[in-house]
Amino acid sequence: MTFLIILIAIAIQVFLTVKKVSPFLSLLIVAIFSGLCLGMSPEQLVKSIEAGAGSTLGGVALIICLGAVLGKILEESGAAEKIATVLIQLFGQRQVQWAILLTGLLIGIPLYYNAGFIILVPLVFSVSRKAGLPLLYIAIPMAASLSTTHCFLPPHPGPVFLVKAFKADMGITLMYGMIIAIPAAIIAGPLLGRMLKKVKISNEETTVPQQVLAPDKKTPAAFPSFFIALLPVLLITLAVVASNFIEAGLLKRSLLFIGDSMIALLISVIAAVAVFGPGAGRSISLTMKWLNEAISGIAVILLIITAGGVFKQVLTDSGTAAYIASFSSKWQMPPLLFGWVVTALLRVTIGSATVAGITAAGVVTPLVAQGLVSPELMVLAVGTGSVFGSHINDSGFWMFKEFFKLNLKQTFLSWTVMETILSIIGLIGVLVLDSLL
Repeated sequence: MTFLIILIAIAIQVFLTVKKVSPFLSLLIVAIFSGLCLGMSPEQLVKSIEAGAGSTLGGVALIICLGAVLGKILEESGAAEKIATVLIQLFGQRQVQWAILLTGLLIGIPLYYNAGFIILVPLVFSVSRKAGLPLLYIAIPMAASLSTTHCFLPPHPGPVFLVKAFKADMGITLMYGMIIAIPAAIIAGPLLGRMLKKVKISNEETTVPQQVLAPDKKTPAAFPSFFIALLPVLLITLAVVASNFIEAGLLKRSLLFIGDSMIALLISVIAAVAVFGPGAGRSISLTMKWLNEAISGIAVILLIITAGGVFKQVLTDSGTAAYIASFSSKWQMPPLLFGWVVTALLRVTIGSATVAGITAAGVVTPLVAQGLVSPELMVLAVGTGSVFGSHINDSGFWMFKEFFKLNLKQTFLSWTVMETILSIIGLIGVLVLDSLL
């Protein structure tokens, strides 16, 4: 009966998503339905909802907000554009795929997918025309790198939520994620792009779409652009190194403090405000305007994540943990593979990678809670599952199709195949790391 209730709850979530109901509302509805059907009293259910909302927001709100602010400052100041331009010039025309891939990875860490996509699309068109190369040959590495960072790496909302849900270590998750992300992005990016080199697009000679043209603006110097974009990663990595290789003392405590994900992002935001705001001749009021816009832009994401935390808490408090944890042993399926399969199925049916990952967290958290698997690797297993098989119910599918003027067949052969390869290679990487650790 418990299994049937969980299936019905997920089916309701899929149905409401198809009907365009906000994931924030649909996840709350599903959580309440699940709790009542699983035998929770109304009083217990209310307490569980409050506990889920509080514990979720307490762990992720500041990280996601600070990550959004950092990305917005890099975007508005022109620092992200500068990173892209420098890398394109550095690699040259012959290695342009690798330049685009690296640009996407660097820009994709602090920027959300949509912002990174909008910044890089004009470069893709420009490089394609100047180098005389097919559009998809350049576009696929860009899309692969941005998708990789969006689903695998903090401080993006999905991975941050999963880190909190599974009680994983943010720094270790980031390091494991980078190890897996690089080969996955290479195979789903430049290598797939070469296979699609012969795919002809009817309007490849057209100009950049008007919606991605931005007014010319002065970009900052290269060093501060690169340094501040990568500063959170550097600080978090230092904390991981200190935790494992430096003896107890003031230095270790200091590095662990500044390497905490929230503190690292706060330091990076302060540095970005100083360098790209007043330090670049801009008023503090303009810089604070960017900050407010960044936070307002992710308000809905925070609400969705909160509702996902409520769903997870209800499943935990209703006593279904042991039941769910028994699935992987009954089916003789490794926990990491089970997490990937559940998320991949949700991704195909729901469409949104973030919502699929959040919904799956409620199902697979008991596997982590019982110590059956590494929480950091489960974050990545769910993250890789969340990019599987993107198709017509995913906004990313249509964004890629419309910006590059592809027909449906071309979009399936490029975007959908790219996302699926990324997911499968990512899963292989997770399983390999699991066998080595």
